[in-house]
This record gives sequence, C-alpha cells and structure tokens, in this order.
Amino acid sequence: MRFIRFAPGASGRSHTLFAVTRCLPFLVLATVLSIELSPAHTLYTGPLLSPAPALAAVTMGPFGTGGVALLATTVSAITATHNNVWGSEMVYANLLALLVVALASVATSAVRVRRDRELAQIRRIAEVSQNVVLRPLPARIGVVNTASVYLAAERDAQIGGDLYEAMCTRYGVRLIVGDVRGKGLAAVRSAAAVVGAFREAVHYEQDLAEVMHRCAAALAREYELLDRSQLQDPQELEEQFVTVLLAQVSDESLVELINRGHPPPLVMREHKVRALAPARPLPPLGLEEFLSPPPICVETFPFLPGDRLLLHTDGVAEARNHYNEFFPLHRTMETLDGATPGEYLDRLRHALVRHAEGRLADDAAMVLIERATGGARRPFR
Repeated sequence: MRFIRFAPGASGRSHTLFAVTRCLPFLVLATVLSIELSPAHTLYTGPLLSPAPALAAVTMGPFGTGGVALLATTVSAITATHNNVWGSEMVYANLLALLVVALASVATSAVRVRRDRELAQIRRIAEVSQNVVLRPLPARIGVVNTASVYLAAERDAQIGGDLYEAMCTRYGVRLIVGDVRGKGLAAVRSAAAVVGAFREAVHYEQDLAEVMHRCAAALAREYELLDRSQLQDPQELEEQFVTVLLAQVSDESLVELINRGHPPPLVMREHKVRALAPARPLPPLGLEEFLSPPPICVETFPFLPGDRLLLHTDGVAEARNHYNEFFPLHRTMETLDGATPGEYLDRLRHALVRHAEGRLADDAAMVLIERATGGARRPFR
C-alpha cells in the first residue's frame, strides 16, 4: 500500500521554496557586508540588518534564529569599525532595533517550532489511525494479484473515511471498498466499524449478502454508541452514511458484486474498460431509516484470466483540474500500461495527480486486482 499525503510535484516545489527562504537571511547579511566594505559604503544599509532574524524565524528554530541575530550583530560591528562610525546615534539605533527584532524573532520561532511538532504528532496519529482501516495489501491473494494506493487530500491533520480490505477465504477472495461521508473522528470510527465487521464476517458467511448485512448492522451499532457531544456539528451524525462495494472472486471466471451506492468498479480487458454498474441501485449504508432498500441481490460478471478490476472511491473520478474538468478515468485506464498491477496502478496514480495539479479536493483510494488463474479469454459483448 502507498500512503501519500502530498503530490510529488507539489512537494518538490515546497522544498525548493523552503531552501530559498532559508538562504535569504545569509544573502542579506552578505549583501550588507559587501556594500559596507566596498567603495559603495556611502549607501545606508543599517536597516537591512534588522529583518535578517525575522527572515530566519520563518524556517529556523530558536537557536538558528539566534545565530543569525548574532551574525547580524557581528556584521554591524564590523561595518561600524571599518567606517569609523562608533559613537554615532545611527549605529546605536540600528543595534537597538536589531536587538528588539532578534528577541521577537527567537520567541516567534520557538512558538512555531512547538506548533510544528504538535501538528507533526497529530499527523502521525492520524496516519496510524488511517492505517488501522487501510492495512497494506499483499501482492498476491488467492487467485488474484493485487495493488492498492491511498492519496490523502492536503487537509493538515484531518483524516478521511475511505476504506478498503481484501481477504482470502474458503469462499474465494473477498474485497470491500467504501467511503464514509464526512471527515474526522466520526468518519474514521464508522469506517473502522464497517471494515471490522467485514473482516470477521467474510470467513463465516457463505452468502455475500449476509456479509453486507453484518456491515450494515455494525455501522448502526456504531452510530448508537457515538457520543454526539464530540461532534462539531449536531447534524453531522444524521447526514453521515457509507457507500460500500463488496466483491468476491472465486476459482470460477466470475466476479460477484454488491453495490450500496458506491462508484461502480471498472473492468479492463485488452485495454478496453467497462463499468460494472448495478442493475438495481441500492442506497448507501446508514440510510435505512430514510430509505428502505430492496432485497440485496448479488450480481455476477465475467472476470477472466488477465482481466483487471479497479475498485475506487469517488475522490478518483471527481478529481478536477483548474478548468474544473473531471479526471477522465476510463480514457486514462485504456491508454496506460503496466506489467503488474502495482506498476499499472502507480502510473494511474501519477496521471491522477497530474490532472489534479497536485491538489486533491477529497481523499482517493484505489484497489486493483488481476485474475491470475483459470478460464479462457473472450472479448466484451
């Protein structure tokens, strides 16, 4: 599994900007020193020294900021000695301004470093919490080769409710992909409840519909136990639901699906992509109080050796560029190539990030499986 929070391109630009900003204080000091020790020393450069500690506080800790302030004081002393201006009010005014700015910058830097550490810790906790739901998938599970990727939107410490899992059972390889409406702790708890029920039920329930019922029951229990006082919005619980897709791949050249309001999976055969849309749409989990779902019917589709099936959340298909255009998932899948599911999914991820220009509006999860054994190939009908 690949857990990615920042797009590679955006991260590279951020590192470059950070490096340039960190060099600015030293560039200012070097410029002042060069001017004062040259024939152009008649230029008044004293006020240029005071901003140096403030610039350092943006990228450095309190010790680094203090070092820049000390270096600026040294430069001021060197230039005052070289130009024989000790005793003038201008020199002492510059030193006083430098002292005030230095103290403020060191204090600001200390506060920023402490907040950065707290935010980094929150992000680590968020990623650990997310990994409880999104455990790494092995490269091979039963009769399928697998690959997965999770792209987190750039939302600081917030964590989403995307979920997926794949397990090998006596009934075949069973998979789940889902998306909880909303963010934060309530969404993660809902996702964990659904995934936990799936991990338990897939080994004991022969009927895939019963697995879905177990997931729905676990979500209902979670909603009952959820402390409403912990929610920022009182209506958050009433508006929360989970879209879920269940899939089962057995030794036969078939894939069985149950779709509860989730984006349909895409099957690719010989570089042709088709959506496996449900014949009878079902509402997402958690809306049973408002919508009475019809009896769940497992739908079956051909899934032959070499076929690849992409299960994804809506953050993939709904990713937009600055022209407000959706990511062309079908067309992109048909143009990409990859010897293994891992290589193919990695190229699909790069295409998604390029289209969204490094900024995803929503978290995006993708699971790609490829049937490895059994059956004969035939084209789409």
